Amino acid sequence: MSLETPQHSTRSDHRSPTTNEEPIEMDLKTLGWNSFFHQHFEPYREQGLLPARVSSQHREAYRICCAEGELIASVPARFRDGIESPVDFPTVGDWVAVQIPGDTDPASICAVLPRQSKFARRAAGDYDVEQLIAVNVDVLFLVNGLDGDFNIRRIERYVALAWDSGSNPVVLLNKADLCDDVEARIEQVEAIAIGLSFLPVSAETGDGLDEMMAYLPTGTTAALVGSSGVGKSSIVNRLLGKQHLAVNAVREDDHRGRHTTSHRELLVIPGGGLIIDTPGMRELRMWGDDTGLQEVFGDVEELASTCRFGDCTHQHEPGCAVQAAITRTELDPGRLHSYLSMKREFTRLARKRKPKEGRMNKEEKRRDMRRSRHATRSRLGTEREEGER
Repeated sequence: MSLETPQHSTRSDHRSPTTNEEPIEMDLKTLGWNSFFHQHFEPYREQGLLPARVSSQHREAYRICCAEGELIASVPARFRDGIESPVDFPTVGDWVAVQIPGDTDPASICAVLPRQSKFARRAAGDYDVEQLIAVNVDVLFLVNGLDGDFNIRRIERYVALAWDSGSNPVVLLNKADLCDDVEARIEQVEAIAIGLSFLPVSAETGDGLDEMMAYLPTGTTAALVGSSGVGKSSIVNRLLGKQHLAVNAVREDDHRGRHTTSHRELLVIPGGGLIIDTPGMRELRMWGDDTGLQEVFGDVEELASTCRFGDCTHQHEPGCAVQAAITRTELDPGRLHSYLSMKREFTRLARKRKPKEGRMNKEEKRRDMRRSRHATRSRLGTEREEGER
């Protein structure tokens, strides 16, 4: 993300390397600053810290943007000592409170402001760990290809997670130039993304990108999320008007993509807002609660509420309203399978997290008791000293 250094600033020792890109004038509002972040920053303002936004991360170094310009920052040891989870570390899109030294040292990130929105998944592997994909975004573009890799079940997954993100989700159907019947695909998406906006575009021809820009006024932050090969980086390059991000061709045999984007980056769209390009995801596992599931599969849950048995699994039980709808061809069996699969993931996740939360509550009670005992001892000690006087 290349920003112009304010003319009044003389600091240059810890700035990020300059580029040959056209400089872009901006202030905090242009970076997405609003009343939510202003309110949460007040305690840090009193400490003499400055607000900044993380635009990229490279190992343990962060590139941040603030009133001082574009700087390199790091996380000091005192910050790391208070970290309880990997998601507590700064990530691209975060607003942070920073201290800028007067020498050649990088800026120090002293705190991460509360996030207004976040799109997260369960991390790959056997660990029940949250992995942040995009934070503090106003619009979440769920990018899917209209080529041979089009998958309506995959779209359902993204929509289910997006509902609980706090962002405005928009289904972006890229590669419209490769689809013979765009309207038919749109009808499929409309059936499973009820209430969501959707937009067919083509990064190759530029069709639909003007409509996409309507979601990106100045000060608005959007993120592109989707699997590898759906054309996220190509879309960003089109919006930037130049080849900023590397792109690879999809495999011809199955139209699946190769990982091209390896890190997240916050970029300024000329004449518009900001956009975060994210690495492609091979799998999207559920995280959080099942609020999005209820929104995306409202039709299935409405049918399930009329089954004969309250604990119906919707497989072979008599009086199953869901199976009856499938028999009448009113419900796609693939949609039911998708619903049950995600519901099992949410159920397993809730069961695994509950004991951990219980242990955390016990630990908190122990800490409260220790603090209470310490306070009591201190009070009694003070009272004894006053009695002796």
